[in-house]
Amino acid sequence: MTSVLKTPTKRTIAAVVAAATLPLLLASPGAASPTGEGRPGTYQLTGDEGGSKFEGIGVDGARGLFYVSETTGGEIHRGTAMSPHTEEWLAGNGTDGRFTARGVTTDDAGRVYVAGGPNGIGTGRPDLWVYSPDGELLAALRAPGDNVFLNDVAIGPDGAAYVTNSNAPQVFRVSVDAGVWSLDRWADATSTITQAAGFNLGGIIVTADRSALVVAQGNVGALWRFDLRTAVATRVDTGDAILTDADGLVRQGSRLTVVRNFARALATLELAADGRSAALVSQQSTDPTRVLTTAKVLRGRILFVDSKFDEPVAAGPYEVVTGPLAP
Repeated sequence: MTSVLKTPTKRTIAAVVAAATLPLLLASPGAASPTGEGRPGTYQLTGDEGGSKFEGIGVDGARGLFYVSETTGGEIHRGTAMSPHTEEWLAGNGTDGRFTARGVTTDDAGRVYVAGGPNGIGTGRPDLWVYSPDGELLAALRAPGDNVFLNDVAIGPDGAAYVTNSNAPQVFRVSVDAGVWSLDRWADATSTITQAAGFNLGGIIVTADRSALVVAQGNVGALWRFDLRTAVATRVDTGDAILTDADGLVRQGSRLTVVRNFARALATLELAADGRSAALVSQQSTDPTRVLTTAKVLRGRILFVDSKFDEPVAAGPYEVVTGPLAP
């Protein structure tokens, strides 16, 4: 069944790719970018008094903006490439039915898509939201099914948003037609992908040739290719690369960065243009004091979310970092 909402008229990298890119990744906390552009090495997020944890990040490269989701409450924070300070852009704690949030992305129009993780499980609340660049709610959507954990989001070549389900081997599709938004189950790979304990499908990117999606299955350390024409899933040949705890994915040309959250590592692979295979380039340890989840490229640098998932009760500072590697 499809959930729809008519648009309201009013409401308010690679870890080490090459020596030339290394300075972009190793900025000291709080330091300006070594490229001389004056950009900060870390971005400060505003946390709640009782502790905050974060997960997703989306970027609007044209406007120099990034958006970060807070799992503890569902707030969405916004920052700019040039300032170390961010703001709470969208309130949580029930705003628009949102009590938690996961993946975030933006499309070419600057619209912001927010995946709700478990927000709708057993509650009847929305599973995903779409906002205009000025924060107007465009859609609050329920996914078909009763055990849907919408995790990460990517915009496909067709302009639709594709969203992973961590509770089943499924990918959902968000689209708009004549102002009416819909959220449909686009691919179901139950017969191909074995569901395992823990978080399954997570990070998602579009291949270089725009023929497929590549999706991470973090609990077993696999990458899966979903053909955009047929919606058929096949396993990406990654050789003997260890990819357990794979979370966020970042593609820069043919280089794929896999953020391995609790493994505290970044895996860099050379990804085939069609996404059918990937060869390991390197594994790098990340800062052991952080659990990095998702990441996106903003104006030449990768921004990583420090989730605080390893802290029973999180305490600040809360940060997005550009220097993720271990000292």
